[in-house]
Amino acid sequence: MKIRKTLIFSFVAPLMVLISVLGLFLSNDKKKIFYMPIGLVGIFIIFEKEVSRKLKRQSILKKIKSFQKIQ
Repeated sequence: MKIRKTLIFSFVAPLMVLISVLGLFLSNDKKKIFYMPIGLVGIFIIFEKEVSRKLKRQSILKKIKSFQKIQ
């Protein structure tokens, strides 16, 4: 169940960015501004995932290195 939720959530942010880009190019001049927030939120979600993934990897690497020093 958790894998399914993770898979769905991984497609939400790129879909938000895609909707934003399509809305910016295909909508009228007055309504283009309404698609900006969804694109910014999608970009922020993608950026946040990458940063948290990098920090987790660094933490795991530090634990592995400290374990190797002990032995």
